[in-house]
Amino acid sequence: MGKFKSGFVALIGRTNVGKSTLMNRLIGQKIAITSNKPQTTRTKIRTILTTEEGQAVFLDTPGIHKAKTKLGEYMVTTAERTVEEADLILWLIEPSDYIGTGDRHIAEMLQGITDIPKVLVINKTDTINKEELVKLIDRYKDLCKFDEVVPISALKGHNEDVLKKIIFKLLPEGPMYYDEDELTDQPERQIVAELIREKALRMLSDEIPHGIAVGIEKMKERPALSNSAVPFYDIEASIVCERDSHKGIIIGKQGAMLKKIGTAARIEAEALLGCRINLKLFVKVKKDWRDSAFLLKNYGFDVED
Repeated sequence: MGKFKSGFVALIGRTNVGKSTLMNRLIGQKIAITSNKPQTTRTKIRTILTTEEGQAVFLDTPGIHKAKTKLGEYMVTTAERTVEEADLILWLIEPSDYIGTGDRHIAEMLQGITDIPKVLVINKTDTINKEELVKLIDRYKDLCKFDEVVPISALKGHNEDVLKKIIFKLLPEGPMYYDEDELTDQPERQIVAELIREKALRMLSDEIPHGIAVGIEKMKERPALSNSAVPFYDIEASIVCERDSHKGIIIGKQGAMLKKIGTAARIEAEALLGCRINLKLFVKVKKDWRDSAFLLKNYGFDVED
């Protein structure tokens, strides 16, 4: 058997190209939240894939886009810094007839990075034919030099094994950074908050999700019961929105929408964390929280004033 490979793999791309879906697929379990809304991922999320060949620590980054708020600036800065810290870069794109300004910006950034291997990963290739795929690869090869190009379908798992082999081929020799059974370094509080936000993103109308955050106000484990080995947590969380009108929509008629969001988040959090949860959700209005460094810190974003 060859030498053990390890390192940090930055997963970058525009918003909504399937980065979180791919990361979940590669490690075989859902850690990062997904939705069809852009800018779902707001922070750098680490997940860990350990095999006999080595250990890849994936850094799922927020989508690179033109920032309009402090939150947007934070997201883009996080993505760009992550690239600089990586041992390997996976640039995820999706089929398109033209290369937009977002992808051209990423290409310019990658052109300046000469000491880190780069892989172009083309997602959603189940939606195009081979001729279109060849043309797409040629267009992107003119923009930037890649060590490998891999067509995949993150949703269906197409070429997943090929991508894993390439990742471990390009990673340097190194130590095991995390225990082999660890899947993420995300704290439980953040996982629960993100699951609540995911359910809200999926269930609420289009005009609201960009303006919401989730803060965990309380997460306390109940004393262990003698007849149960399963932990039980009491969790109180707030969904923060920017307008009073949004608050009413999030709560819903007689609290129906808030209950629906809470139930879905609780069921998935219990399955993921292997515990029982008593979840209470509240809704707060904080106007322009996305432009307040203080409030962003309060909701778990590591921003500088």
